[in-house]
Amino acid sequence: MDRLLVLCRHGESEWNKLNLFTGWKDPGLTEKGVGEAIAAGRKLKAKGLVFDLAYTSALTRAQKTLDLILTELGQTDLPITRDQALNERDYGDLSGLNKDEARQKWGDEQVHIWRRSFDVPPPGGESLKDTAARVLPYYDAHILPDVLAGKRVIVSAHGNSLRALIMKLEKLSPEQILKRELATGAPIVYRLDDKGEVIAHEDLAG
Repeated sequence: MDRLLVLCRHGESEWNKLNLFTGWKDPGLTEKGVGEAIAAGRKLKAKGLVFDLAYTSALTRAQKTLDLILTELGQTDLPITRDQALNERDYGDLSGLNKDEARQKWGDEQVHIWRRSFDVPPPGGESLKDTAARVLPYYDAHILPDVLAGKRVIVSAHGNSLRALIMKLEKLSPEQILKRELATGAPIVYRLDDKGEVIAHEDLAG
């Protein structure tokens, strides 16, 4: 049984390019981001990977990335589930601000704490812990049962929603997951055993 789970962060968005906090805002992909998504599809195709199901967030940048990957794979008719449980971390009052502007307003140290602590949310927003509290139950209820049933699943989502999943899959501590950088448009391929434990994984970045 092929218990395949592939996670992929969306390609570069317009707001990534402008160094803005994005969160639940919905900018599209840049030309570079489109290229990254196409390249992700080609990497998966080169590995001979095909899928039975796809999951993505309620945000355009993740959905478009998935569409471009599936086009490269010749799987444009794949069943896709879209759910805001997989959305990016909500940055609250920081959303739409340039990261340098945020530092000027609140100070370097405070912005660093909001960005890189596990459980301190920005004003009106979510911490990584909060993000995990919605992502992981969704994974356990929907995605994992599909994988355990032998479905080959791809998830196109966001830096922090995927960090929550990677933390669980790779059994990382809060300190370890905060140091984990996820490249845009770079698939990570997991193989799971019959209990949902990772038996192999490969990062297709670069």
